Amino acid sequence: MAELQEVQITEEKPLLPGQTPETHSVETPYGSVTFTVYGTPKPKRPAILTYHDVGLNYKSCFQPLFQFGDMQEIIQNFVRVHVDAPGMEEGAPVFPLGYQYPSLDQLADMIPCILQYLNFSTVIGVGVGAGAYILSRYALTHPDMVEGLVLINIDPNAKGWMDWAAHKLTGLTSSIPEMILGHLFSQEELSGNSELIQKYRNIVTHAPNLENIELYWNSYNNRRDLNLERGGAVTLKCPVMLVVGDQAPHEDAVVECNSKLDPTQTSFLKMADSGGQPQLTQPGKLTEAFKYFLQGMGYMASSCMTRLSRSRTASLTSAASVDGNRSRSRTLSQSSESGTLPSGPPGHTMEVSC
Repeated sequence: MAELQEVQITEEKPLLPGQTPETHSVETPYGSVTFTVYGTPKPKRPAILTYHDVGLNYKSCFQPLFQFGDMQEIIQNFVRVHVDAPGMEEGAPVFPLGYQYPSLDQLADMIPCILQYLNFSTVIGVGVGAGAYILSRYALTHPDMVEGLVLINIDPNAKGWMDWAAHKLTGLTSSIPEMILGHLFSQEELSGNSELIQKYRNIVTHAPNLENIELYWNSYNNRRDLNLERGGAVTLKCPVMLVVGDQAPHEDAVVECNSKLDPTQTSFLKMADSGGQPQLTQPGKLTEAFKYFLQGMGYMASSCMTRLSRSRTASLTSAASVDGNRSRSRTLSQSSESGTLPSGPPGHTMEVSC
């Protein structure tokens, strides 16, 4: 229970200078999409672009993470773009009966319209669940636009026949909110009915745009297979950090995704005591892992490494590669008192419970 206290004590952080949010909407071939921008573009730095999971919007999915104290070291150095899937933004009207909601592939195809509107050239994507799939699909079709990906609870596979049968049977006995909650959280979490679960059960169950959420949910369940293949033609070419909670609903899917990606480009972080939504329950640990990920890409100086580098000894290391003049050595480290980052053997991907 002590591990879960981070969410309960996270306070509203005052916005940093230049961090006043600006909300925009753009028209795309698949309808309008709304996104919120924090900060101003930084020279020679990508934007951080987030995409949320089903049943949530950018605030309910990412606010505890980006308002966490240590995260301020990151967000003051990057402009952020938080995308809301169509109809998921606060105050969104309910779509009319018969509205054809975009597929996940089409949602990914909306992202270039956002970046063109903002005149942003590259991004580091942070996605959860359906959002992780969408960002992965975008990275596959626009590899030059994506410098890195943090994928939480990604399932790269289409639903098989057994999955469809189980989904249909569940639909006979469970409501849409119950099914979505089962997608977001583990059964152990739902049974425990903590304050966090009560909050998110209320968010999903009483959402004024529940009809819209169901459309997003249906698109997620109708997703195509990403067809990732280690060493094959279809793979993510940028640095990737896969994240999943121990005993989370999507643990097996993330493990399988890890097996399909290039080990020299991929770091896999399994977080103990974090449940189905690590960005909500363990924002501190995820923030520090994110810092190391960015440092490995050449964007965060080692002097920025704080609590984690002083207090932990496990390391999560992947191989070095070079992209242009920037070293792309990806090292997620929980190092010794010196705060130095150990290097690992080439092509090594470790699973770390932290």
